[in-house]
Amino acid sequence: MFPSIEPSEVGNTGLLWLFLSYGYILFRASGLISEGSELLLLVPSLAGLVGGVVLPLLGAVPDGAIMLFSGLGDIESAQETLSVGVGALAGSTIMLLTVPWGMSVLAGRVNLVAADGTGQKLVANYKGEQKLSPGQSFHKSGVTLTSEVKHGAFVMLLTTIPYFLIQFPASYLEGEHSDNIAKGEKGWALLALIVCVTGFVGYLYIHFKASREDEQKFRRMEVMKNMLQTGQLSLGGIFYDLVKKYDGKAVPSGTKTGGQYQSIDNGSGSEPSPQVMEYLKSVLSASFQKYDLDNSATLGKNEVRIFLKDFREDVSEEELDVLFTKYDKDGSGGISLDEFVLACYSIVTAAHTEPTTSEAMMTREESLERGVASAALDALQSGSGEEEEEEIPHDIAKLSPEKQEAAVKKKAFTMLAFGTFLVLLFSDPMVDVMQEIAFRVHISPFYVSFILAPLASNASEVIASAYYASKKTSKTITVSFSALEGAAAMNNTFCLSIFMGLIFFRGLAWQYTVETISIVLVQIIIYYMTLRDVLTAFNGLVIIAVFPLSIVLIATLEALGFD
Repeated sequence: MFPSIEPSEVGNTGLLWLFLSYGYILFRASGLISEGSELLLLVPSLAGLVGGVVLPLLGAVPDGAIMLFSGLGDIESAQETLSVGVGALAGSTIMLLTVPWGMSVLAGRVNLVAADGTGQKLVANYKGEQKLSPGQSFHKSGVTLTSEVKHGAFVMLLTTIPYFLIQFPASYLEGEHSDNIAKGEKGWALLALIVCVTGFVGYLYIHFKASREDEQKFRRMEVMKNMLQTGQLSLGGIFYDLVKKYDGKAVPSGTKTGGQYQSIDNGSGSEPSPQVMEYLKSVLSASFQKYDLDNSATLGKNEVRIFLKDFREDVSEEELDVLFTKYDKDGSGGISLDEFVLACYSIVTAAHTEPTTSEAMMTREESLERGVASAALDALQSGSGEEEEEEIPHDIAKLSPEKQEAAVKKKAFTMLAFGTFLVLLFSDPMVDVMQEIAFRVHISPFYVSFILAPLASNASEVIASAYYASKKTSKTITVSFSALEGAAAMNNTFCLSIFMGLIFFRGLAWQYTVETISIVLVQIIIYYMTLRDVLTAFNGLVIIAVFPLSIVLIATLEALGFD
């Protein structure tokens, strides 16, 4: 099976090159799966399926593939390489609940202030003008733990039950030959497999139900902001399907009425539904502040013109005049955030046309002209005379909103398919490489995969969690922690079910008492930490330290005779 390079036949430099190459490919594949899944969040009609099934399932594919391939091959070698898969399971679960969790606390920390006069109860000050004071101590800064995070930690703890089921026979069969252990564990492995699959299906149902009720809206909002700010989709493309779902007012592609956007021209005073209004305000508020150069809490006509150019909406001067006539109620020449949101809603619900061939094939001069206003704005805000290269607009952003939705789906499914293909192709050779590394450095394959496997399969989740947390809001920190808890729950159900299947169907033995203790103990620690209302930055440092301490715990218990 390709790739066909045998790790045992290359030197140390070649082995390092193989690890770095396979690791990078798996890292990129994991990123493709993650990005493709998040793209589908932009399509509300798929929200339940994506948020409830696709995101949690495909997020566990890289780890699951490594674990599956570690138990294949002939029985004797499979029993040996299984420790690579167990190391990947333990390393992934413990790393996700320690390093990125602690990093999220540090990245998302704000000042902690007294909730009452006594000063006994502290809360995160997310609404202050200065969220984090310079030099603020680690004991007086932190993040809020919402009810969603607490509930997620409880569900995660419940999914550890299969570990106890398989560990029960493994404890009293310890010391016997692996064949006898495998026979004694078979019935328990089947029971644990059933519980894993039941927990997996139940977890997907919980997420599916939550997604149908739009409980993943905060994560979707962040994806929408990123797509809009990077120019991958236009303003109309970002909100088109959302408005169509909740308001039913998106007009099919056609022609503008009298050369104008229909909803601007018809003067209807319609307003968005509460759901759409929440999305509009959340996604557009940061842009409003960015383009408010004079900090007047209003945008003038020139500032709105720059905004629309940057976000791929070709509104003419006449149409811009209509907008201000309609929404600048006091005639001050500026519109507030609420008026700005309503104006954008008018543009989103208007009819858009496909660009002509000549429009689509923009010249270099036209492309550069499109970015002049934004570049000038960034220079004004930074106060720097340094020039930055303006990104050429993406092809998708030039399409009509309907076509943008179709293009997003196509791009997302392509990324998901290609990412999954790479994972399945390179997970097996990656297992062989880690096994060979362990052989050459004379340590257990478990420790090699415990440290190295998460670097390849979970790096994108580490980056994503820190990114969300850095927004410094209770919503984004909830998104960050919930994603990490969900990943751990998937390891406890989907990934562990792979091991239980290997033990039951292939007759392999579960001889990992110490590893089981460490996995369950770390999850108990995280659950205990979420019982409080806030986590301080110092708590975050302690949580990060749990990762290396878990390795010390495993080595110590093994030295004492466990396993």
